[in-house]
Amino acid sequence: MPDVDRELKELRARIDSLDDRLVDLLAERRRLVEEVAEIKKRHQLPAYHPAREEDLISQRRRAAAARGLAPDFVEEIFRQIMRHSRATQNRSLAARAVRPGATVLLVGGAGEMGAYFRRWFTQSGYQVRILERDDWERAAELCRGIDLALVGVPIDVTGEAIARLGPHLDPEVVLADITSVKEMPLRAMLAAHAGPVLGLHPLFGASTSTLDKQIVVVTPGRQEEKCRWVIEQFQAWGAVTVQAGAAEHDRIMAIVQALRHFATFAFGRFLCRQGVDLQRTLEFSSPIYRLELGMVGRLFAQDPGLYGEIIFADRQRTAMLLAYLDSLAELRQMLAAPDKQAFHREFAAVADWFGPFGDQALRESSFLIDKLIERF
Repeated sequence: MPDVDRELKELRARIDSLDDRLVDLLAERRRLVEEVAEIKKRHQLPAYHPAREEDLISQRRRAAAARGLAPDFVEEIFRQIMRHSRATQNRSLAARAVRPGATVLLVGGAGEMGAYFRRWFTQSGYQVRILERDDWERAAELCRGIDLALVGVPIDVTGEAIARLGPHLDPEVVLADITSVKEMPLRAMLAAHAGPVLGLHPLFGASTSTLDKQIVVVTPGRQEEKCRWVIEQFQAWGAVTVQAGAAEHDRIMAIVQALRHFATFAFGRFLCRQGVDLQRTLEFSSPIYRLELGMVGRLFAQDPGLYGEIIFADRQRTAMLLAYLDSLAELRQMLAAPDKQAFHREFAAVADWFGPFGDQALRESSFLIDKLIERF
C-alpha cells in the first residue's frame, strides 16, 4: 500500500517537526525561567508562588478546552513543566545566602538530618561548624562568632543538649531546633538562651532530593524579627513554611505522624505474624492495595530508631495511641457479633464527618492510582 505508507510517512515527519519545535520552546522557556530566577535571587523572592501557579493552570485548562484537548491532560503536562521550572529556580536560589557571611553551628551535624542541612547551608555560602557528642569540651570555641545554632539530636537528649549549649551562646545568636516535637524543646531553649529562639520541624527526611514544596513548621519562640532570616532561607530553598504554636504542632503531629506510623507498623506486623506471601498477594492486588502495601513496605525499609522517636516522643502521643487501640477493641465486638448494621451506621457517621474531603480524597487517590498503573 504505497500511497498509505507515503501519507503516514509525511504525517509522521510533520509530527517529528512539531516535537522538535516543542523541545525548542521548552528550552526557550527554561532560559526565561533562569532570568526570572536571577531577578528573584537579587530581590530575595521565593521560587514558589502558589497563587500564580494555580492561576496559570486554570488558564491552560480553559485554553485546552477551547481547542478540543482534555483539560486534565494539559494540566498534567504543565504541572510537570512548572515543577521543573521551580527546581531550576531553586537550584539558583539555593546558592544564595539570605544572610551572607553568617556562620551556622549544627549540633548533631553528623547525623542524617544534620548532614543534610550541612549540605544546604554550605552550598548557599554559609560557614558551617559541627558539634557532636565528643566535642563538648570545645563548645565555647565552636560557638564563638556564630549566627545560628541549630539543634538536631535525638529527642531524648535534646533538652540536655540545649541546656549545655545555652551558656556558650552570644545574646544575638538564633537558637533553633529541628525535632519532631516542639513544646519540650521550645521550653528548654527559652530557659537556656536569652536571645532569639525558633522552633522548626522539617516534615521530610534526609533522602529528600529537593526542598521544592517541602513543608517546614515554624514555631515562634522569642524575638521573631531576628529569626526571620532563618525562615527566609528555608523559603529561598523552595520550602513552604507553616506557622503553628508548640501545643498545636504537637497535637496535630500526634495524628499526622505518630498515629499514621503506628497504624502502618501494626498492619505490617500483622501481615508478618500471619506469614502472608506478599508477592502472591500482589498478583491479585488492585492498584490501591499495591499503593497501600507500598507505604507499609516503605516504613519497614527505613531506620526503626527514627520511627521509635516519633511514636514514643511524649506521653501525649502514647496516650492517643492507647485510645486508638481502645477504639479497635470496640470494633472487635462488632466483628464478633457479627453486626453488619452497626458497621453501616459507623461508616455513615464517619463519612458524614469527612464531608467534602471525601470527594477530594477520591480525586487525589485516583490520580495516584493512575500514575501507579502507568508505572506497572
